[in-house]
Amino acid sequence: MDTAPTVMLRDDAALCVFDTGQGFPVIFQHGLGGDAAQVAQNFPDSLSYRRLTVECRAHGGSGAGSTRPFSIAMFADDVLAAADAAGLDRFVAGGVSMGAAIALRLASHHADRVLGLVLVRPAWRFDAAPQNMQPFSEVAKLIRDRPLEDARNAFATSVTAARFRGEAPDNLASLLGFFERENAAVFAEVMRAIANDGPGVTPAAARNLAIPTLVIGSGVDLVHPLATAQELAETIPDAVFTEVTPKATDKDRHFAEVRAAIAGFLGDRFNNQDQS
Repeated sequence: MDTAPTVMLRDDAALCVFDTGQGFPVIFQHGLGGDAAQVAQNFPDSLSYRRLTVECRAHGGSGAGSTRPFSIAMFADDVLAAADAAGLDRFVAGGVSMGAAIALRLASHHADRVLGLVLVRPAWRFDAAPQNMQPFSEVAKLIRDRPLEDARNAFATSVTAARFRGEAPDNLASLLGFFERENAAVFAEVMRAIANDGPGVTPAAARNLAIPTLVIGSGVDLVHPLATAQELAETIPDAVFTEVTPKATDKDRHFAEVRAAIAGFLGDRFNNQDQS
């Protein structure tokens, strides 16, 4: 990151807020277990847009706080509070995975604020606790119930890990990484809660969205099924769908294609606009 974060207090949680660039505002959120550096991988850095990113509770440099339960709604409220503090009245909302769910919630529940939507590798359609998120619950339970080294070994030799090793090795690397986190215990609470949550948006509400929308999906990914991205693109009116190279196939190409798709979408629809 080229700009140090500011700290925003919410309840008793200190949240890191990154506010970079100048121009039309875009709020762009990371995925479960990610941070502002993950956002920087996915968001084009050559555009004159103001990008706001909040590292969600227990992610990156942000504190967990004591408020429970963790939820996508909680994280979305934190993001909206950061937008208010930054003086952003209207903006494009976007994100990766969990960040896409946060963005979808903002677009549906705060339609007067969100002018466009960018959903990258979404993990949720509309229902809570989708099957593709259950490996996070499995990891969380192991961390809660066993010493970390034992928990990691148990997951690495599990049926779930064997499936991911063969079908989605990039996902497996991420799941194994959760056992190495310094805040593994509290992050297990986050994983359990978020994996069993949802964006709180119905298909009917999504069909009522009347904003430019880009949905980006890829294959070789069990956490972010290509079918999930396709269904969201088919449900949201006039959404643009783009399929990119899977991360497991070529990570550099994947991120380059994601950045290019976002750059083209924003450039076509939001260049030379203001917030009014």
